[in-house]
Amino acid sequence: MPRHVNFGLWYDFRNPAPWSVPFEQLYAQCLDQIVGAEQLGFDSIWMTEHHFCDDGYTPSPLVMAGAIGARTRRMRIGTNLMILPLHNPVRIAEDAATLSLLTGGRFDLGVGIGYRELEFREFGRELKQRPSLMEEGFAIIRKAWAGERLNFEGKRFKVGDVRITPAPEHAPRLFLGGMAEPAIDRAARIADGFLSTGGIGNDVYVKCLEKNGRRPEEGVIIAGHWALISDDPEREATIVGPHALYQSNQYIEWGAFGPPETTPRFPDAATALQMGLYELWDADTAVAKLTELLATYSQIQDVHFWAQLPGEPVTSGQRRIEYMAKHVLPRVRAAL
Repeated sequence: MPRHVNFGLWYDFRNPAPWSVPFEQLYAQCLDQIVGAEQLGFDSIWMTEHHFCDDGYTPSPLVMAGAIGARTRRMRIGTNLMILPLHNPVRIAEDAATLSLLTGGRFDLGVGIGYRELEFREFGRELKQRPSLMEEGFAIIRKAWAGERLNFEGKRFKVGDVRITPAPEHAPRLFLGGMAEPAIDRAARIADGFLSTGGIGNDVYVKCLEKNGRRPEEGVIIAGHWALISDDPEREATIVGPHALYQSNQYIEWGAFGPPETTPRFPDAATALQMGLYELWDADTAVAKLTELLATYSQIQDVHFWAQLPGEPVTSGQRRIEYMAKHVLPRVRAAL
């Protein structure tokens, strides 16, 4: 039987200086782009979350998901990822259930443990409590979507004899991301799948499945890929270089890849593109690389790419989207 893999786009809706445009314009352009991507054959849309960012990194991916759900008909819509320990899991369960009902079961909830001290402080959370916040959040969300009375009391949350209504007719899949082994092990143990970033941790996840008594074929990987696919990769490097440098160094400053005080920044755009998570491919390379990736990890059910990097014009990302739709996706699908 032919294998089905979804191919999608990834959005953070960032709008940094010196490239900023009015946010209403950016949101409208992105929504139009998403509608067009569905018509071009893309299968999924993924959004991520941060707070208190000068560039407007979206703090409200579930609101965005509702808008996307209203404009699309076929695409799956998901978060890769939301920072679950910042939120009340009952509230998240309600909103995700509503999104599932509104979209005919097209919504999936992907979450992660978080790492920015600023966000935890302002939301009244503590970084050291992340594991228990995550474990209890998962337990509450699962019970809520099953239509059960919650009756939950843990170290972090206490919920009474209540039931979440309306329950989803199609419960969203609950995915978990991370780059450190404890987070990946938790995904193998309690989640419906693993959200990977730039290929980090795919091999660890497969090992952790077996460690937790699950067969490798039971695993699911949702792969956030950092490839930039263009007919002229050298030209593309010149166009996206400043945006890649901004994106990479911002994540480093926040602590995504280790303690920011000891993790070096990239000095220039060329170094960021060469040494970061990015890949610059033409269509032939993309088809070969993606086919190899999917052959290596049968667990991968979705591969998605940044629609555009922070500050990059939507029209610039659109060129790559159209190129992928015409020259890459049909060939990879045929290979499957």
